[in-house]
Amino acid sequence: MEKIIDGKQLSLKIKDYLKERTSFLFAKTGKRPCLAVILIGDDPASSVYVSNKEKSCGEVGIDSMVFKYKKITKKELLDLIQDLNNNSLVNGILVQLPIPGIDEKEIIEAIDPKKDVDGFHPYNVGKLWIDGNPYFYPCTPYGVFKLLVENNIEIQGKNVVIVGRSNIVGKPLASIMLNNNATVTLCHSKTLNLESYTSSADILIAAVGKPNFIKKDMVKDGAVVIDVGINRIFTDNKSKIVGDVDFDDVFDKVSKITPVPGGVGPMTIAILLENTLKGFMIQNNIKY
Repeated sequence: MEKIIDGKQLSLKIKDYLKERTSFLFAKTGKRPCLAVILIGDDPASSVYVSNKEKSCGEVGIDSMVFKYKKITKKELLDLIQDLNNNSLVNGILVQLPIPGIDEKEIIEAIDPKKDVDGFHPYNVGKLWIDGNPYFYPCTPYGVFKLLVENNIEIQGKNVVIVGRSNIVGKPLASIMLNNNATVTLCHSKTLNLESYTSSADILIAAVGKPNFIKKDMVKDGAVVIDVGINRIFTDNKSKIVGDVDFDDVFDKVSKITPVPGGVGPMTIAILLENTLKGFMIQNNIKY
């Protein structure tokens, strides 16, 4: 049985579908979905992420607008978001986090929930927890869910342990798993005897931001392991990207595992593109 859960392959499958769908919709409406991305500051990693998003949009027939600022005041940023909210040609708005020197909460709340393709607006977060039916699911958590479903990994009734309680990954992922009838344990940096929880997981999801943190003695025999972490480490004066899971250490013990890179990462952008298409359809009253 193939142990590797290939996020790159599934993301390409999603992109192929989106390319067909955007082409069909353009022929029908004369319009294309459009994603607006706002980048503030000069963080190199954020610049790379935005560039990758812009490239991926072009690959599937989604238009993109990129607004780059070295510095911007909160009022200027809020005014820009309001302009994008009112622009009928823009179907998704994404503010690349973190935002230097500006409270993220107020900025996220300013985005129209129907254009909140990150799924971070309180309306979408609330709907996710209340009835599991937001306009948009957060990209990384929903990407994890799709990886499980597409690889025929049963969620219902399973013991799912998530290490990491961020608003971006851990908390929304817990809700998605609960909505799919898993028994969920959400662990974090203050959890005592962490290995007692992780070693009981049928599905273990690591999103803690610590390189190679999860070792084989923390993993149950035959568990499914999903590694959300992306960490850059340096060995012998060379940089390397690794996850939160020590892949080589746990590999023989697990039934399935996502690699880093090539696992969850490609799915995050694929779901962002899918959300942008969904926004286009919602705003144009087209059945999704």
